[in-house]
Amino acid sequence: MEFNLIIIIIGSALAAFVIGYFLRKYLAEAKITSAENEAKKILEEAEKNAEAKKREAILESKEEVLKLRNEVERENRERRSELQRLERRLVQKEENLDRKADSIEKKEDVLSRKETEIEAVKNQLTEVYNKQLGELERISGMTSEEARQILLTDIEKEIQHEVAIMIKDMENKAKEEAEKRARDVISLAIQRCAADHVAEATVAVIPLPSDEMKGRIIGREGRNIRAFETLTGIDLIIDDTPEAVILSGFDPIRREVARIALEKLIVDGRIHPARIEEMVEKARKEVNNQIREAGEQATFETGVHGIHPELVILLGRLKFRTSYGQNVLKHSVEVAHLAGLMASELGVDIQMAKRAGLLHDIGKSVDHEVEGPHVTIGVDLAKKYKESHDIVHAIAAHHGDEDPKTTIAVLVQAADAISAARPGARRETLEAYIKRLTKLEEIANSFEGVEKSYAIQAGREVRIMVKPDKIDDIGAIRLVRDIAKRIENELDYPGQIKVVSIRETRVVEYAK
Repeated sequence: MEFNLIIIIIGSALAAFVIGYFLRKYLAEAKITSAENEAKKILEEAEKNAEAKKREAILESKEEVLKLRNEVERENRERRSELQRLERRLVQKEENLDRKADSIEKKEDVLSRKETEIEAVKNQLTEVYNKQLGELERISGMTSEEARQILLTDIEKEIQHEVAIMIKDMENKAKEEAEKRARDVISLAIQRCAADHVAEATVAVIPLPSDEMKGRIIGREGRNIRAFETLTGIDLIIDDTPEAVILSGFDPIRREVARIALEKLIVDGRIHPARIEEMVEKARKEVNNQIREAGEQATFETGVHGIHPELVILLGRLKFRTSYGQNVLKHSVEVAHLAGLMASELGVDIQMAKRAGLLHDIGKSVDHEVEGPHVTIGVDLAKKYKESHDIVHAIAAHHGDEDPKTTIAVLVQAADAISAARPGARRETLEAYIKRLTKLEEIANSFEGVEKSYAIQAGREVRIMVKPDKIDDIGAIRLVRDIAKRIENELDYPGQIKVVSIRETRVVEYAK
């Protein structure tokens, strides 16, 4: 029973499978047939659309070609029209040129006829002139050239005589007026310029609070005074003068450094070599500030501005420089005022005259450091710091080394002579003394290994500091002997000069 049921179920399943297979096959074939038909329709429609678009494209191309042809023909018509217009203009210009050429030919014919007529008149005049000249020569008995020469000779003699008289009168008047004018200008300038007549000294007196301070200044076994003189190059004279010591030295800058340092040491009370070195260094800085301020004050007094800062400092150094006992900075300011006053009277550039007068002795600020006369040094400094050609020329010509070629140079030369020639302005002996001391130091500094040197004791001693790494003790002995021999050969001096060499080696360490 069960077996029959299983067979029935299996048979039913097989029948259902067969029926389903054939049913799906039929449906698939129907769909394929339908798709093929649809594809044929789409292809047919695409071919129809492609044909239609092809026709449209052909039509558009034909229209574009037609449009381009029309534009080309229009441009050709316009070009032909323009060419015709230009052709008409050329023809018209050609006609105008032909008419002008005809007119010019007619004018040339007229000018040619007039030229012929003028030539004929000229020939007639020449013939008449020759006849009249021949008649005059016959009457006077000489040729026209001889008559002309006689006339010119007489006129020339007469004119030369009159010119000579006029020149002599003018020269006499010019000399009289020039001398009178020069006297007026110089006297007026001198009257309007007030200046000092006091010469610089070579010593400075330092007051002391008590005589007890002299012993502290000297120090144990003289170590303080030796350190002070070594560092400053100035003689410190301690004598019986009550409550005072004297600083003696030819170099005003060193003397000022020593004065300031000693005053600071006296006020401070602590006097020993290390403190002396510290105060001397501070004093040097203070003197440098004074130098700068002195240069600025000089430019302010004279009203000269725009000078290079380095030149201002060099001007300030002139405060501590003397020439025949005359302070060079005061002399330069005086020359600037005198030159400016004379320039105002003559109608010359006042500022230029003052500037040249102020800078005319600028070379003296470094003439003990640079070889050559102060005029040459001043010219080089003025060129270095871009001063004008007129200023440089005035500096070069103020002592007559060059002929003055400008009014400014002449005024500076005159102002310099006026300032130097005033009664009491200069003292010859002091200048000679200072030059001798300067030469002493120059000789010592010229030797290799010398760090610095000072002429002290009024030139009776030269103290030399040597570089310990370059000169040993034996070399120091040789050095002082060579320097002494050269001093004997090159200098004239009374008595004898002591040459002292100082060789110092320092070792410094700090405890931390």
